Amino acid sequence: MAVRIVKVRRPAEPWSNVRPWWAVALGLWVSTRHFFVNLGRFLRGSQDFTVYFPEQRFVHPPAIRGMPVLVQMENGKERCVACGLCEWACPTSCITIFPAETNDEVERYPEIFDIDMSRCMFCGFCEEACPEEAIVMSRQVEISSYSRRGSLWHKQDLLVPVNQLKTRIDYLRSQYDR
Repeated sequence: MAVRIVKVRRPAEPWSNVRPWWAVALGLWVSTRHFFVNLGRFLRGSQDFTVYFPEQRFVHPPAIRGMPVLVQMENGKERCVACGLCEWACPTSCITIFPAETNDEVERYPEIFDIDMSRCMFCGFCEEACPEEAIVMSRQVEISSYSRRGSLWHKQDLLVPVNQLKTRIDYLRSQYDR
């Protein structure tokens, strides 16, 4: 069986005929411009372009997605009803839920709720999938640990009172109206 090869002529990309020295000169110009702009800010006394961590903290916007946490109601119980939607929506399968039954007004609760933070990619899909606003992305971004066991967070570690999550919950509710 004979194969016929067809050569297709394509127009050259607009950047392919740029000389390499021009690209280097452009990169140096951008770096030099940023250097002198920052030097001018420093000489005027405006040091707000550098954050001296950990003495100074960066003010995060309300839309920041830190680590996922469980919302704790005023009575001390979690808001989660163990529906499993966050576990299903998680692309990395880092959430593990085992439901249990109760006689309270909430029929189910998570007996075991674990999140493996070493696998979490902070995408926020669990937060979007939750119908009860029981799991939200907190503003906590410093979650390092020295071992893999330290990156496995259990239900008691993840419970955060609702008044500490007010900024994020208000931001989520403002997005519902859009």
